[in-house]
Amino acid sequence: MQDFQGIETSDPDCVVVGLATSQFEYHKLNAAFRLIKSGAPLIAINKSRYFKQEDGLALGTGAFVSALEFASDCQAHVVGKPEADFFNLALKDMLSGVPACETLMVGDDVRDDVLGAQKAGLRGALVKTGKYQPGDENRYGNPDYVFENLEEMADFVIQQYN
Repeated sequence: MQDFQGIETSDPDCVVVGLATSQFEYHKLNAAFRLIKSGAPLIAINKSRYFKQEDGLALGTGAFVSALEFASDCQAHVVGKPEADFFNLALKDMLSGVPACETLMVGDDVRDDVLGAQKAGLRGALVKTGKYQPGDENRYGNPDYVFENLEEMADFVIQQYN
């Protein structure tokens, strides 16, 4: 709720799903379902499948968004990865004038980070750290580059400018 400071939330007119693990409880998901069924839009910060915690992998927002989509027979409006609009907005705001095809997006999630970036016209690199799972580099598509770690990726980028 800290992200909604200053916004009236007692009578919501939409459902926003982000990574708030302590909020994924049946009665809250059911309230969201009912709100969507009454016509409220479903907005997803992303549809990540999972993320890495200290004790291992954990369900991401995608599982809960998909459940709400299925139950309410609606499609979420995704404003984050892997949507092309997310990457295009980052290019517009951060790299004014740099073409997407000259931009390298590096991530540990081949589907959301790498393939999402590639769909938006960026080059996508998979780094074998974080939530990377063995075989990800060949499982869903082909990253432009695969790096063992961030140091290897940084060395590659530096070599491109020498």
